[in-house]
Amino acid sequence: MSELTVRRLLIDLDTPPERHWCGGDAFRSAWFNALSMSFPSGEQFFIDSVRAGVQMLPEDERARFEPAIKGFIGQEATHRRIHALFNAHLAAQGLVNHWEARAVKRIRTLEGADIRAAVGATAATEHLTAIMAEHLLGDGSALQGAAPRWTTLWLWHASEETEHRATAFDLYRALGGNELWRLRLFRLVTWHFVSDALRQTVNNLWHDGTLWRASTWASGWRFLCGRHGLLRALAKPWARYRRADFHPGQQDESTARAWLRDNATQFEPVARPASATQQEP
Repeated sequence: MSELTVRRLLIDLDTPPERHWCGGDAFRSAWFNALSMSFPSGEQFFIDSVRAGVQMLPEDERARFEPAIKGFIGQEATHRRIHALFNAHLAAQGLVNHWEARAVKRIRTLEGADIRAAVGATAATEHLTAIMAEHLLGDGSALQGAAPRWTTLWLWHASEETEHRATAFDLYRALGGNELWRLRLFRLVTWHFVSDALRQTVNNLWHDGTLWRASTWASGWRFLCGRHGLLRALAKPWARYRRADFHPGQQDESTARAWLRDNATQFEPVARPASATQQEP
């Protein structure tokens, strides 16, 4: 398994974003803000899951996985830190992160359970983030009008999600995770992810004072359900996970590679990969 590159993002994270930072669009800003709110606790759960999971492997298998696991942890820890900084700006604007509390409560229900459940849930979520990343990298309309630094933040994150999309999936298989539970966890994760994303987006719009504007929901309809909307674009990629022969490596990663190559001045590689015990690079 290959070693993943851990990168330090080189953008201004100290200056707060505008309230409607995504091209002046209230709905798209609220949607991406909602996703960002989920990342710190979510990324920590992924880190904890794969760290614990790899320790359950036989020694020879563990050695094979460790480079990829270290890179995965380093990338996810960086995402967690960056989005925590972004979320602090959102809190200062009066937005309230309800998604995180719900996620933490669900995570606690897995304490003491078979580690394969946590790794399987991580693999399922990584598929959702990977196909969303693929869509984001290929469709410039989602971030249209956003300041360059925020476009960079989201496309950097999307590119790294594409890079490590198979790590948890491969670990789940190596741990003997079966197909029945892989699909059950995928359905459960999908339900919680979609419902939490929508609930947090609506809450963000409510705090923002734009929930009842016709323009807000016209934008929301186009973004989610329009001809090139997110739900239509993700339907087939989402369904791929249900195939018996599915593997995340089947996803085309050329767009992510191209973005990382063409935007190399926006980040710098960390000198060495994060260790399996390191929380942040």
